[in-house]
Amino acid sequence: MSDRGDTITITGNVATPPERKRTSTGVAITTFRVASGQRKYDRAAGAWSDAGTNWYTVSVFRTLADHAYESLQKGDRVILTGRLRLRDWDNGTRRGTAIEIDADAIGHDLLWGTTTFVKGSQTSSVGPAHDGSSDAGEDAWAAPGVEAAPPAGEREDMGPTPAGVGGVSTNADPDVPF
Repeated sequence: MSDRGDTITITGNVATPPERKRTSTGVAITTFRVASGQRKYDRAAGAWSDAGTNWYTVSVFRTLADHAYESLQKGDRVILTGRLRLRDWDNGTRRGTAIEIDADAIGHDLLWGTTTFVKGSQTSSVGPAHDGSSDAGEDAWAAPGVEAAPPAGEREDMGPTPAGVGGVSTNADPDVPF
């Protein structure tokens, strides 16, 4: 089958509670199952009908594994992208093919609800250049050497600013279209 994997993006429901484990070297791994239901429109009946469900085992690694474990629960509607792996198995009495995804990105599917994003720390960043510490005045999420923007109300170039987003007043004229 496939040993390298193709990229796939799916939407579906988290079908099992996420499980988090750590390797002997401390790498976080979170696994869970996703059910991706297919629907089709039956013109003769004038209604939608279920056309089957695909089941995937999803594995997530490192920082994304920690964030997925803290953010996802059984029943959540998600969209995810990652590398598809097909693995044949045989337990002596039965044979089959396991369909697995090593996820690169996961998020809640906002078509079905809302979510609140909380920016995580950079303490488990990849690579030697990121050790989780940041220089004073630098935003850990900014490009290297770029200072963090001052909070609203403290911008030196414009004087005091309203407490709106990015220094923009939230008292906008309701008759002005966006």
